[in-house]
Amino acid sequence: MSGRPQFDEASVIDAAMEIFWRHGYAAASIDQLSAAMGLSRSSLYKRFGDKEGLFREVLAAYVGRVVARMNAAQGASHRERLQALLMGLLPTEERRRTRPPGCLLVRSCAEMGDLPPAGKAVALEGLARQRAILGDLFREAVEAGELSPAADIERLAWHFLGVLQAVMNLPQAGATVDDVRGMIALAMLAWPAHPVPRG
Repeated sequence: MSGRPQFDEASVIDAAMEIFWRHGYAAASIDQLSAAMGLSRSSLYKRFGDKEGLFREVLAAYVGRVVARMNAAQGASHRERLQALLMGLLPTEERRRTRPPGCLLVRSCAEMGDLPPAGKAVALEGLARQRAILGDLFREAVEAGELSPAADIERLAWHFLGVLQAVMNLPQAGATVDDVRGMIALAMLAWPAHPVPRG
């Protein structure tokens, strides 16, 4: 026999993700995780080391999915692409049925004091990757003449990172899809209104 795990890793990661998403890192027990994943404790420990190792892989997988959705946003201009990026993170009916509410990354950041060092590193890296995507979008907009060279890219990236997290989390606080769309429209007013004339 090979030393490879005799289970579908994507499925067990998804099962563990739901437990961490619903309960948080600290409250999620090994018994809950192993039952949801369909693994014995010994199999879980053999593959992931411990709860910390499992959480690190789960959160990294989650961040990868969100980043892929952000990178997939399309638009005729960089401003339209940003708006499409934010709108693309609105919870659809399917996501509401199949996923817990809110954002696992934000939940993880909210309990940062309880996370192990490796979990903290993955959470902070996830936020940094999201902010980098936004920053790159604004830099490209400057190069394309859609933003002034004087635009404060770092602050715009932080601003829209906050908007992005609100889009993913306000619905669980009672905001309707129309409420969040209206919030996105207001947030887009932060995009400076005067593009650079092209020669």
